[in-house]
Amino acid sequence: MLSKTNGHDGPSHVAPPGSDLICFSHLRWHFVYQRPQHLLSRCARERRVLFFEEPVYDAPGGARLDITRDDSGVTIAVPHLAPDDGPNDSPRAVLAQRALLDRAIASEGLAPGVLWYYTPMALAFSAHLTAPVVVYDCMDELTGFTGAPAGLRRAEQALMRRATVMFTGGQSLYEAKRDLHPNVHAFPSSVDVAHFARARSGAADPQDQAGIPHPRLGFYGVIDERFDVDLIRGAAERRPDWQFVMIGPIVKIDPATLPRAANVHYLGPKPYDALPEYLSGWDVALLPFARNAATRFISPTKTPEYLAAGCPVVSTSIRDVVRPYGELGLARIADDPDAFVAAVDAALEEDRDARCRVADALLGRMSWDLTWQAMSARLCTAGKDTTPCSTISLSVQASQVPSSPSGWPPAEGARS
Repeated sequence: MLSKTNGHDGPSHVAPPGSDLICFSHLRWHFVYQRPQHLLSRCARERRVLFFEEPVYDAPGGARLDITRDDSGVTIAVPHLAPDDGPNDSPRAVLAQRALLDRAIASEGLAPGVLWYYTPMALAFSAHLTAPVVVYDCMDELTGFTGAPAGLRRAEQALMRRATVMFTGGQSLYEAKRDLHPNVHAFPSSVDVAHFARARSGAADPQDQAGIPHPRLGFYGVIDERFDVDLIRGAAERRPDWQFVMIGPIVKIDPATLPRAANVHYLGPKPYDALPEYLSGWDVALLPFARNAATRFISPTKTPEYLAAGCPVVSTSIRDVVRPYGELGLARIADDPDAFVAAVDAALEEDRDARCRVADALLGRMSWDLTWQAMSARLCTAGKDTTPCSTISLSVQASQVPSSPSGWPPAEGARS
C-alpha cells in the first residue's frame, strides 16, 4: 500500500533528468533538525530528493509506505511494517523494505543519479539500485552507539567499497576514516549564522523559560547516552543558585537516571525555528557530553550555533570542540564538576563584545550553503553527474582567525 500527502509542490529543479537523489537515513526527518535536513533541503533546490527512513513496525494488516512532501521540497518516505517483521535487517524486513523502495521510485518517477547513505544498514535492501554516484555521509561513528546492530561494521565496510565518495561529519572522524576509502573528505558541522544571530537582539523569553531565574546555563540536543549525567548532577549540586535548562528529547536512556533538582529544568523538544528565542535568555551555553565510545568522534553542530547566538560556551573535552573552538578561546573546556563550575564562573565574566568579534571572524567563513556547494562539487567529480556546480574551499586555519582577546586566555583544555 502506498499513501501520499501533498503538502508542498516543492521548488523548481534545475538538475537534468536522471539526477534525482535518494537518501537512506537512520534519523527521521521530523525528529531533530540537524545535518541531513540542512544539507538535503539545500539539495532539493537543485534536485528531486527522496528521504527514505527506517521502518516503523505498526502495520499488522500489511506493509505500507507513507509519502509526504516537506516545505523544503524533500519527499519523505516512511515504511510501515508488521510488528513481527523486525528487526530492520531480518530477511522479512529487508524484502519488505526493498519492495516499498521500488514502489516509491516507480510512483515518484525517479531516476536516481545519487544514492546518499547515512546508515550502512540500508544497503541490505537497496544494493540492487544503481546510480553514477554513491555517497556515504558518515556523520557519526555509529558502531559506538548503544543498540548498534551487530552487522553494522560489516555493512559499513561493504558501503565504503561501493561508495564513489565519502564525507565525514568532523575532522576527528575524517582522521579515523581517511585510510579506509580513496575519496574521503571532511565536512564538519556548519551553521546558519543569520538564524541564530536573532538571539543577540534580546528576543522575548518563551513562556516555559520566562519564569526561570538567572543565571541560566542551557543545553539543547538529544539527551541520550552521550549526555554526562554525573557532570550536570554534580555541577547543579555545587551551585544551586544556577539554573540548568535542558532542551531536547530523551531517548535510549532511562529518564529516572537524569539529575532531578529544583534548579534543573527539562523543557522537552523545541522546533529549530524557536531555538534562538531560548538561547537569547541563556547566560552560558553548555556541551556536557560524556567521554565514551558514542562521543569519541562527534562534531557537535550546536557549537557554532551557540557562538552565532552570542553565548559563551563551556564544553567537555570533545576533540572537535577543543579543535578549533577551544584553541581559539571560544570554548572553555572542563571534564569534572569542580572544573566545570570554575569554567562556567569564568564564562560568566567574559567580555561579550571581544568574544563575539573572534567568533564572528570564524563564523563568517562558515555556512551550510557553502558546505552544500562544496559537497555538490564533489558529486560532480565523483561520477558522470552533469548537475551544474562550483568548487568552494571551506578550510579555515586558526591562523586566519583573530587570536583570543587580550586578557582572555584559551580554555584550559586547549593549552599545550
